Amino acid sequence: MLPKPESPLLLTPLTTVLFDLDDTLFDHIATARASLRASAAPLPFFQTVEFEPFYQLYSELLEEYHVLLMAGRYTYEEARRLRFEGLLAPYWPNATAAEIDDFVRANQTHYPLMRQPVAGALALLQALKPHYRIGIVTNNRTAEQEEKLAFLGMTDLVDALITSEDVGVPKPDRRIFEVAMQRLGARPEETVLVGDNWRADVLGALAVGIRPVWLNRLGAVRPLPHVAEIMSLEPLEDALRVIASVE
Repeated sequence: MLPKPESPLLLTPLTTVLFDLDDTLFDHIATARASLRASAAPLPFFQTVEFEPFYQLYSELLEEYHVLLMAGRYTYEEARRLRFEGLLAPYWPNATAAEIDDFVRANQTHYPLMRQPVAGALALLQALKPHYRIGIVTNNRTAEQEEKLAFLGMTDLVDALITSEDVGVPKPDRRIFEVAMQRLGARPEETVLVGDNWRADVLGALAVGIRPVWLNRLGAVRPLPHVAEIMSLEPLEDALRVIASVE
């Protein structure tokens, strides 16, 4: 059950809850791992590869090229091709351009088929929607994130989708949070942001006076003990208590 707006547990009445999308509501990690396994499974080199280092390299390259993509250094297609080239180079150094292209296409085929939400995400939005304005603040392309929300069944639960593509800057730039609050008619002191990325979500929110809730699904050490933390969106009651009240 949600705390009432006048509850003494609240610093100020909460009106707005912002969410990151990837790895907060949409489980990119689980989807990417499954897609990567399926795409690489037919390749001879993969039979002797330890998956965790392979996936870790994928994650590092994804982060590296995503930053460059958001900065306008590459197109989406160029960044995707380069990160898969970098992933395969240590394991399949003699791969031809055509073989790399085939791998990229295989991953593009598998990824949408293996998409899944973060456990508890839909139930959480459904519980929050009658009480608060809901916004998504995400570093990605608008069309891609709209499609994810539709797939997750969350489109009608979201009052505003704010993307780095539309605003022109990525989190943690304060401008993207300011645009989110403008679109939702919210003030920082009555807003909470739930996100998994410490720098982009937590530090970005703190910089503009929004209270962050860190979704720490991987069990990392919390750099600032005063920041509210949840390890999961389940059980629903526990997540609601932390999001809607002051710990």
